[in-house]
Amino acid sequence: MDAFKYFSAEIAAALGRLAESGALPKLDASAVTVEPPRDPSHGDLATNAALILTKQAGKKPSDIAELLAAELRQHKDVAEVTIAGPGFVNLRLADDFWRARLGDVLAAGAKYGDSKVGAQRKVSVEYVSANPTGPLTVGHARGAVFGDVLASLLEKVGYDVTREYYINDAGAQVDTLARSAWLRYREALGDDIGEIPEGFYPGEYLKYVGRALIEQYGEKFRTAPEAEWLPIIRRFAVAAQMESVKLDLEALGIHQDVFSSERELVESGAVERALASLEANGLIYQGRLKPPKGKQVEDWEDREQTLFRATEFGDDVDRPLKKSDGSYTYFANDIAYHHDKFMRGFTDMIDVWGADHGGYIKRMQAAVAAVTGRQASLDVKVCQIVRLMKGGELVKMSKRSGVFVTLRDLIDDVGKDVVRFLMLTRKNDAPFDFDLVKATEQSRDNPVWYVQYAHARTRSVMRQAAQAGLAATPAELVQADLAPLTDSGELALVRQMASWPRTVEAAALAHEPHRLAFYLYDLASAFHAHWNRGKDDASLRFIVEGNAALTKARLALVQAVGGVISAGLAVFNVKPAEEMR
Repeated sequence: MDAFKYFSAEIAAALGRLAESGALPKLDASAVTVEPPRDPSHGDLATNAALILTKQAGKKPSDIAELLAAELRQHKDVAEVTIAGPGFVNLRLADDFWRARLGDVLAAGAKYGDSKVGAQRKVSVEYVSANPTGPLTVGHARGAVFGDVLASLLEKVGYDVTREYYINDAGAQVDTLARSAWLRYREALGDDIGEIPEGFYPGEYLKYVGRALIEQYGEKFRTAPEAEWLPIIRRFAVAAQMESVKLDLEALGIHQDVFSSERELVESGAVERALASLEANGLIYQGRLKPPKGKQVEDWEDREQTLFRATEFGDDVDRPLKKSDGSYTYFANDIAYHHDKFMRGFTDMIDVWGADHGGYIKRMQAAVAAVTGRQASLDVKVCQIVRLMKGGELVKMSKRSGVFVTLRDLIDDVGKDVVRFLMLTRKNDAPFDFDLVKATEQSRDNPVWYVQYAHARTRSVMRQAAQAGLAATPAELVQADLAPLTDSGELALVRQMASWPRTVEAAALAHEPHRLAFYLYDLASAFHAHWNRGKDDASLRFIVEGNAALTKARLALVQAVGGVISAGLAVFNVKPAEEMR
């Protein structure tokens, strides 16, 4: 049971009874919320019903609050009702109610927190989508983890999720990749290629591509004209880079369902079809853009051109669809890709982008609205930069020189699970410092270690119980008498676990998976604190010699804490620790 949803329904029922008695008119309570109070000393739940309904009811919030409080005091699960401020109604619930929620946690097991709010609605989550011009870097790791965990979170609450990667394999950057690979090919053949030209990709990773080209084509392209080798080496180099990308993603625990090629979309006529749809609705015209005022607009040109009426859908200016040479802009290709998503049945689309694409959001959302007749929506989540640190010192990297720390380097240094969890310990739109030293520390300053340590402690308690002859299976713990759980710390842990379903659903609907990392850290902190209380006071220990009933109830509590942490880590695709060395 979600305690907050349950009491939302109970409050609606109480308002209904007040309407039937004539104390209040019939009210629409759909905007009423039930949440934890900002100050925990005020109670377990708080509702804004009196404030929200004052206009409908034609009464002062305080009067509505008094009526509602009197009604809720009759509820079997309510121990105390108070009114705070201008009309908030605070509820303190009976201990038996919370003990029953512990039973819910145990009964649900790994499915605790699952929801059907998504109603199997299809949603596309596109993430990573790095240009196939080199290995994935530390910077790509954040978007990769964010998108993957968001997809898992949406699945947990009942969405039908498709994970996507958009391969940007059309345009100048892949031509540059091909020319860079050709140089490495000639180098592998023994030619003196000199310094890598400015603007080319200088990384050592292309030496492998050069050797692979020799295995495939021998000396065929050594002196051939560019027009002959460019399309072949471009395709070869992109395929090689995408193979590397997929291996790196696999090492990070990421599997994507769909890899869409920009080049294939263009060659299939998808761009023409998408733009024809816009043109049919009068959303494309020939015109001139006004000179920008203030900040520079990167795609402004003082010429007659083909424009999309982006301003009709909330953008700041209309946007060009063709370059001066007549070829399509990247934006036109991106419209085609999102139109393709829509044609595949997606009206909910989520794109995870890097920080340097923030200025592109409005136009893309405008395009999605336009090309789908406002039937689809696009939510863009921007992941800010990751700075790699070592003991507080910045690890310097340079794309220009080809010196950078790859995603695989990071995984090799600290492990997949550490990367996956730590990348979500800051909100996606805030810059993040990933400290290689702190990532391996055994302290509460290392969130992944701290959460894992809490889970390991729960498993340690269960092993100690087994050694003492007090082992109980999860099924037996579901049936345990929980009445002996009366300590405030025990009940606080239960209340915290009872908020997991609400946290999961809220994080999913807001597209904010970092909330789960915060929750797990807080739950781990509460469990560690209670553990330490037991070190100082033997009566609070989980295994109490001579008191089998109390021990069994406390083992149920420990099993539940471990289960919630395990369920949370499963969303992160992080394996919970059984023990810590």
